[in-house]
Amino acid sequence: MGKVLILKNAIVLTMDTNLTKYDRGAVAIDGSMIKAVGNQDDLLKQYPDAETIDCKGKVLMPGFVNTHAHIAMNLIRGFSDDLRLDVWLNGYIMPVEREFVTPDFVRLGTQLGCAELIKTGVTCFLDMYYFEDVVAEATAAIGLRGVLAQTVMKYPTPDAHSYEESLEYCRRFIQNWKGHTLITPAVAPHAPYTTGEEILKATKDLALEFDIPLHIHIAETAQEVENMRKEKGMPVVPFVKKQGVFEAKTIAAHCVHIDEGEMRTMEHSHVGVAHNPSSNLKLASGIAPITRMLELGLKVGIGTDGTASNNDLDFFEEMRLASFLAKGSSGDPTVVPAQQTLEMATRIGAEAIHMADQIGSLEPGKKADLILIDIVTLHNSPSFKHSEYGVYAQLVYAGKSSDVADVMVNGKWLMRDHKLLAIDEKDLIAQSQVYAEKMDAFIISREKSVLSKLIAIGGASQEESFEVQAKVAIPDRFKVIEKLESSQITIQRKRHYREYDTYFKFENSDEGMVRFREDHFVEADGKVSHVRSRLTLIGPSREHHYPQDVLLSRSRYLAPATQSLRFYQEYFKPDSEVEIEKDRLRFLIEFEGEEFFINLDQLNKPDMGSFLEIKSTTWSMHDAEEKSKKIVKLIEFLGISGEEKISKDYLEMVEEYLK
Repeated sequence: MGKVLILKNAIVLTMDTNLTKYDRGAVAIDGSMIKAVGNQDDLLKQYPDAETIDCKGKVLMPGFVNTHAHIAMNLIRGFSDDLRLDVWLNGYIMPVEREFVTPDFVRLGTQLGCAELIKTGVTCFLDMYYFEDVVAEATAAIGLRGVLAQTVMKYPTPDAHSYEESLEYCRRFIQNWKGHTLITPAVAPHAPYTTGEEILKATKDLALEFDIPLHIHIAETAQEVENMRKEKGMPVVPFVKKQGVFEAKTIAAHCVHIDEGEMRTMEHSHVGVAHNPSSNLKLASGIAPITRMLELGLKVGIGTDGTASNNDLDFFEEMRLASFLAKGSSGDPTVVPAQQTLEMATRIGAEAIHMADQIGSLEPGKKADLILIDIVTLHNSPSFKHSEYGVYAQLVYAGKSSDVADVMVNGKWLMRDHKLLAIDEKDLIAQSQVYAEKMDAFIISREKSVLSKLIAIGGASQEESFEVQAKVAIPDRFKVIEKLESSQITIQRKRHYREYDTYFKFENSDEGMVRFREDHFVEADGKVSHVRSRLTLIGPSREHHYPQDVLLSRSRYLAPATQSLRFYQEYFKPDSEVEIEKDRLRFLIEFEGEEFFINLDQLNKPDMGSFLEIKSTTWSMHDAEEKSKKIVKLIEFLGISGEEKISKDYLEMVEEYLK
């Protein structure tokens, strides 16, 4: 045991369950632990040989607990602002992460983030990102406390090609850091919509095996909840609970769109909640109903989220917003008062991340994680004494990050008199700008091309394909079907779809156009069995009209459409759009040794009648010539040779019709 250190002459806010306060208080520290808290004179008598530091009337309180962050994203601060969450995440953040996130990127981002957290009074943060072992190394070297959760998703990530690889990485990370003085390892299934049943169960099992926290995004947007109801027939919280996730020490970020029943479920399972007011406002996700959560006994902490969606780690701003939003959304100025807000930022936040036995309040036996805050400032004067909660209001409603003078974690000073120790701020800023220039170049290059934007969101097949096609207006689709089924043509496969196409057109015709297609598969009983969505980039026109009025159409690049139509509208930003709806009977047939697709289409939007369309993929001009001749013969074989062939695609036909 070393010499006791007493911090004296302070307004001590213990933030314990009774909100014990000492106007002329002191805290005795022995190594990394708090030994005693009380009146200054009592502690000085109790430890006459202690070393003392004069706090000069500042507020002495536990450090803030940031319950949700993506710390390395400090390197992506301000990269793509004023976008919807799905467009922001899938169209910009994830592509740039795939391109740039490496261990070196994560290390620098973490150092930047930790420096900013210290200056705003945060002594412990809950993280969710990639290469979390690097986050741990950087955080521990700086001296900050972290609950660090390794991300697991069903998609490839910067640190893993599969979720199995992510799980194995996470297991090694946990084994390496479990029991560390400053670092608590955790597992982070990113969200229900980016994981699924198997991953949620596997990560829960991992959390239970090692007795570690599990961190997850839950019900951040209304769309997420709506999609879950459609796909699983239940809201997000029941779905997650069904997978056993709440058996672990779970911390749920956001929880913007949950009802009272879901709140009670979470409270019963001791799930902590991370409320992120700035991020939820900036991304227009909504306002989390924290007033009712707190009334029901849920442990609700405050988080900044990542700086890519905030755009800073200013914890005073988050506290103020947490209180103001609760008041403004409820119409009741008495809810979530200053003292309760400060509890959320400290003790309740520690309870939310399942660390209340170690941090969150100034009590004997807890870690010496504390901060000194100057409240004798121009923006916080004068100071009234008539209310026992006056100092809490000063901190929450008028305090600023610049008021934090000193920060201690685990008994060691990380900042003294506003100066960070062992961190070179200027060097970190300079290094971050090097990354910014690289990311600028990446996004500028990508934004020049519709194709590159398609490839950036993943899954695009980049080979070119061409189609030989012709179509004929027909009075009755079913007469053609009779001919097909009664002839010697071999029908290899047939299907029934309802197709909903939206074409995105651009002023620069060299970019081609993007088609978003939603196929509804119709069964024999007329019911839709499933829905498939696809994107097609239809390249610049390279058409060739054969003598038989058969068209060699444009090149195509295909990609799965994993997001909503609205997402792609905002992501591609087309100059105009055209919608086409049709009922399609499709046959894959063999005719004279070649495969052809026969589409019998009824155009419903706009109402233009029925058409026979014959297509075949081709790879050479000679092959196209031969197939075009067979298409003409096939049309004649089907008994509709007298009709005029249409050497245009549906989009051109519809645009002419609408003029």
